[in-house]
Amino acid sequence: MRGKALAGLGLDRVIHERARLVILSYLAASGEREVAFTELRDELGMTAGNLSIQLKVLTDAGFVSIDKRYKDRRPFTGATLTTEGSLALSAYLREIEDLIGSVREGLGTPSENGATFKGGENGDA
Repeated sequence: MRGKALAGLGLDRVIHERARLVILSYLAASGEREVAFTELRDELGMTAGNLSIQLKVLTDAGFVSIDKRYKDRRPFTGATLTTEGSLALSAYLREIEDLIGSVREGLGTPSENGATFKGGENGDA
């Protein structure tokens, strides 16, 4: 993935925005099928308004489903990562991993195969 391949990088713009990437990542890593809105808000350090806006974008994209109901006679809003969202996040992560691998290869930074950093233009570190 060099030159033109890098220029043609097709990162999903819905996922690539920091707040939405963090939300999707949290949902994927939570181990729970559904995560409470209040948990997302508190754990991610987001305001309720910003979280609502970002969840709306993710819902419109089909990546997250929102369920509003009463739980123990109190309003409850839960967010669930959809199958489409899980697949899209996996594809996004693969693309980022490919990008990182390409950059590391270009820099000659250490990797699993033991390559080392080439340094600057003159080969100095």
